[in-house]
Amino acid sequence: MNDRDFMLLALEQAKISADELEVPVGAVIVRNGEVVSVGRNRREKDKNALAHAEMEAIDLACKKLGGWRLWECEMYVTLEPCPMCTGAIINSRIRRLVFGARDKKAGSCGSVINLFELPYNHKPEVVSGFMEEECSALLSGFFAALRERKN
Repeated sequence: MNDRDFMLLALEQAKISADELEVPVGAVIVRNGEVVSVGRNRREKDKNALAHAEMEAIDLACKKLGGWRLWECEMYVTLEPCPMCTGAIINSRIRRLVFGARDKKAGSCGSVINLFELPYNHKPEVVSGFMEEECSALLSGFFAALRERKN
């Protein structure tokens, strides 16, 4: 499998979120070419500000691998991580981050701020804007349908 395959899996998770009327964000964590965990946005369902796709994927990966250091892992996520999730990526030592759509309101990997440029003890490799059109289209379509539903 390659970057595209893993991002397609993240998009599948995001679509599940959209079907559950959650903002469509999906994440996948991979180690040595194998999927370790997946996550999706569940903030509305769980009534929890921490229920982001990245947080779920990191939590599950730590449990599955038996430790908090994910230094051999890569994360694929459909939307640029927020400050909380970027901090979790730093703290879990994820080796590489690949994200799709940029987030001009909360993106903390370059859009609003780049937390990876600060002098923290870990800096992952970052690939930004990967499959951006597909990821952005899913988000745009979701919000358009939501506005239509309200009318």
